[in-house]
Amino acid sequence: MRTVISTAQTQPQMFLRNSAPLQVRHIPARISLVLKPPSTSSLVAKSQQQHQKTQDDGIPAEEVKILVKFKSRHNYIRVLEVSRKAEHPLSGSRLLLLDGPGNIHSISFLFTSLTKTYFDVFATLPPILPSGPIALLGFGAGTAARLLLDHYPNAVLHGWELDPAVIQVAREYFNLGKLERENQQRLFIYIGNALNATVPNGFSGIIVDLFSKGCLIPELQEPATWEKLRGRLRKGGRIMVNVGGSCVEPESRLRDGKVVMEETLMAMKEVFGKELFVLNLGNRKDDSSLALTGEMPPSEEWKKKLPDPLKCYTQMWMPYLV
Repeated sequence: MRTVISTAQTQPQMFLRNSAPLQVRHIPARISLVLKPPSTSSLVAKSQQQHQKTQDDGIPAEEVKILVKFKSRHNYIRVLEVSRKAEHPLSGSRLLLLDGPGNIHSISFLFTSLTKTYFDVFATLPPILPSGPIALLGFGAGTAARLLLDHYPNAVLHGWELDPAVIQVAREYFNLGKLERENQQRLFIYIGNALNATVPNGFSGIIVDLFSKGCLIPELQEPATWEKLRGRLRKGGRIMVNVGGSCVEPESRLRDGKVVMEETLMAMKEVFGKELFVLNLGNRKDDSSLALTGEMPPSEEWKKKLPDPLKCYTQMWMPYLV
């Protein structure tokens, strides 16, 4: 399923590929850009008129502006801005793309930190953690950080990003600089390998969102990585992970998002056993998923501690069974 950015017939069409409509319970792990020949433009336009606008519908190219585009040492960086006039769930947003297929790694709206994407699920984690700092592994442009800082006044975040160019772009185009200035004692950003993240006495929680070349990094398919991360937690700490799914488009045809997701979950299962839960998002069972470690807290107690837009997620977790 795809979101189409329609162009004039003299130009190629770009698609934002997505696993599901952008709704509270239909959330992509990644969205990607691919090209489609212009001959289908009339069919696309006709189709769009026949059903309600969702993220799988088209955004006219004139309503999407490319603010910056360049290759860094680690990524193919692009920042897109979707017009507020666009009849689309992404209207008014800025999007950070970091790889060849165009998988979106960060989303920012002007007037709200909520995104109606998997980032919102990350924001349900703090109420079920012990006190202490939270690690963000794979910082991107700071979407998860903004959510956590907005909704939890006592949260202290340590974020790791491998690519310094991503942080530079985040400061210039996603207001990260302002977020840092306003939270000098609550937000700390490091450039380097996120798997080496550590703080004295450990993290209360670790949020993992580590993708490279359109795919979960291979280290996440190794049980030793999860043993290492578990060792960075303080007592009662948890890990929440974006494990992707079939909606994620790798650069290599030899990699498949669904297969990589299952390999990652199997590696986590070896380490966390029965204390591993999965939340599936999208129209198909494993279009897009997140994983959570630790004993599952009572849903109603968890729900009471969350802002209203986030309460629905507490009942969506299921034990990971193989």
